[in-house]
Amino acid sequence: MTDPAKIRRFEQSVLPHLDAAYNLARWLTCNAHDAEDVVQEACLRALKFIDGFRGGNIRSWLLTIVRNTCYTWLKQNRPSGVILGFDEEIYGVEGKDVMPGLFAAPENDPEVLLLQRVAEKRLNQAISGLPLEFREVLILRELEDLSYKEIAGIVNIPMGTVMSRLARARRLLQRALVPSKAGKEPDHEL
Repeated sequence: MTDPAKIRRFEQSVLPHLDAAYNLARWLTCNAHDAEDVVQEACLRALKFIDGFRGGNIRSWLLTIVRNTCYTWLKQNRPSGVILGFDEEIYGVEGKDVMPGLFAAPENDPEVLLLQRVAEKRLNQAISGLPLEFREVLILRELEDLSYKEIAGIVNIPMGTVMSRLARARRLLQRALVPSKAGKEPDHEL
């Protein structure tokens, strides 16, 4: 039986960050149901080891557990290197937008709504098409708004590597989203 004080500490400190945990797991697994399983397992681990948390950023601590749980899950459940593509039915505009409000529609104009859906779909596909090591740093920085230092701690790589991966992820994302002129690199960064 788990100590009630331990459960209260877990509920107060970890549960407020479940959305971030789910978001990271969803982008790493590219599947909502798998992400739910990963987050559930990560929460069990976090509860088990909450007494070992000695301060600092609890969100980063939880996301580290989620990331590690996710990689363990991927190794056990997917053939090596196979990461499923993004499921638009799950992550479409019906409530699970990549960046809520990013493509806010004025007054439900059908043309604007259609263009938004196309842009969201392209963005979702471009992000999910990134190699996993680039996708995770992009999600942690751009969607979860973590610092380079926090990302370095979560991913267990030097901060310079975080910056390098993030720059490469942005370039790859830009190439996927901005049509090049006769095979040339785009003139500007996103």
